[in-house]
Amino acid sequence: MVKLGVRSGAELRKRSAAARKQKQSRYECPKCGKAAVKRAGNSRWECRSCGGKFAGGAYSLTTPVGQAARRVMENIRKGGSVAAKKSPG
Repeated sequence: MVKLGVRSGAELRKRSAAARKQKQSRYECPKCGKAAVKRAGNSRWECRSCGGKFAGGAYSLTTPVGQAARRVMENIRKGGSVAAKKSPG
């Protein structure tokens, strides 16, 4: 079968190619550290080395919102507060 991609518009083809590249690449496993995490389904990721299963983004293992949430949780575990530091001025 022929794989049909985006047919019109250079910008749309570039975005589609970038999403496909993210989706098909391997990511580093948060558990074992090996670059063996591949997409198992929509927002499901599985490490082929240790067998760990993760929830993530549709096209990449982490999302910007997920990274921000992880930073907040780490800050709380260290005894910090939820609120971000405000700059003086």
